[in-house]
Amino acid sequence: MSSLFSGGRRYLALWFPLLPTDRLHRLRKANGAAPAEKPLVILAKVRSALRITHADRRAHTARLLPGLTLADARARVPDFDTEDEDQAADLAALEHIADWCDRWTPLVGMDGADGLILDITGCTHLFGGEAGMLREVLGRLTAFGFTSRGALASTPDAARALARYSKGGVIPAGRTSEVVRPLPIAALGLDDARVIALARAGLKRVGDLADRPRAPLAARFGDDLLDLLLRTLGEAEHPISPRRPLPELVTERRFAEPIGRAEDVEATIGELGRDLALLLEARGHGGRRFEASFFRADGAVRRIPVLTGRPLRDAKVLARLFSERLDALADPVDPGFGFDMIRLAALSSEAALNVQAELDGRESGDEAVAELIDRLGARFGPSRVTRFVPRDSHIPERAAEAVPAISPEAGSNDWVESEPGEPPARPLRLFDPPEPIDNTLFEVPDGPPIRFRWRRIVHEVARAEGPERIAAEWWRREREMPTRDYFRVEDREGRRFWLYREGVVTSPGDQPPWFLHGLFA
Repeated sequence: MSSLFSGGRRYLALWFPLLPTDRLHRLRKANGAAPAEKPLVILAKVRSALRITHADRRAHTARLLPGLTLADARARVPDFDTEDEDQAADLAALEHIADWCDRWTPLVGMDGADGLILDITGCTHLFGGEAGMLREVLGRLTAFGFTSRGALASTPDAARALARYSKGGVIPAGRTSEVVRPLPIAALGLDDARVIALARAGLKRVGDLADRPRAPLAARFGDDLLDLLLRTLGEAEHPISPRRPLPELVTERRFAEPIGRAEDVEATIGELGRDLALLLEARGHGGRRFEASFFRADGAVRRIPVLTGRPLRDAKVLARLFSERLDALADPVDPGFGFDMIRLAALSSEAALNVQAELDGRESGDEAVAELIDRLGARFGPSRVTRFVPRDSHIPERAAEAVPAISPEAGSNDWVESEPGEPPARPLRLFDPPEPIDNTLFEVPDGPPIRFRWRRIVHEVARAEGPERIAAEWWRREREMPTRDYFRVEDREGRRFWLYREGVVTSPGDQPPWFLHGLFA
């Protein structure tokens, strides 16, 4: 029976049956330990007893199988190595493999704790066809020390079932149903209770279910059973969920011999930047988020992001940003035995117009500032280069907020401008928190001070303006802020201050506290 699904997509499923023990063997080898000669099992406490949860090849040969208690295992084989289960480390190892799989396709999804699903549609021709790609993937994983099995099919569920419950391999699009029918019911990915119930009903193979009327099956075992059956037979498709967002545009270079010199890496980034700039220009876009991925020959992957404050498609500027970013890394990119692939991707882009240069050929001031912000962000990190944006609040410390200068919000320019020729109503920089002042002398209780002391220096006030009364924001559910009366004052030496009295004077004897909130330039 041929597949009824003709979507044309192809998926590669990878299964790692010995992932936890393979990880430990790799770790021991990296630490210089001699090759293991004893069986290795991983233990965890299950139902109040230490039981084997994972076992390597030697342990399986010695019948030390998962589920066996430690006492029973010692009775079978007195001498073997044990390790405690570490699910976080196992997941990190699988994530490491998934990162490495990005070299084959950017569409990589997780499949439980011991598998991956890759959407390789349109990618196999780069690796000598489907069989050549599968052979190369499994060969490299074996060289890295991971036991794996792979299957390539037209739906993710079919590929997964074949990788886990058969010898795997490449399944032609028209033969999916034929190949999966002999597989056990467990290949559908059902829970144990339904697998047992189906087996008791005499339905032990996928083909047994496929030959049965489907309405009674759905009524007895749930609608999702039919969905899983159709997807496994190749008659329906359910797309994978990629673990990383799909880039908008990608350029990459693969090397027959790994490269490691900084000059070669820099030259490659420059070439990829030119290719990416052409792709962006064809779209009329500029990139806002870029990422360079360095794939080492030993399987390690390092990703370096660069953000920009405006849509960018200038290859030279992009190369300078990555040069700044690489030079500023606290943990430099280590080529190890060399990079066998480098990828440059535009993760997000926006429409961009060509910028008109000045008459003398130089770029405009706004472009120069934007490029400076991008370079500073690349060197020190985008969160460390900030600018102020206005906020809808009359409380001075809430009226502006520092945000990353490259964020879209940083382009906001809704500031209240002073009248031409008038001094600013508020200082550009405020003290946080406001600093107390003492020995304040005033002519009238609710008027400006004529003398005050700040940081042990007495200032005689020559001029004063105000008050500007600011009350609390009544709609906020917080402790009530006392009313403030702000004054702009200038001392006899020409220094200008912005200070306020906290609280309202209700009687001649009141002496509310005074604070200095900012200094005028």
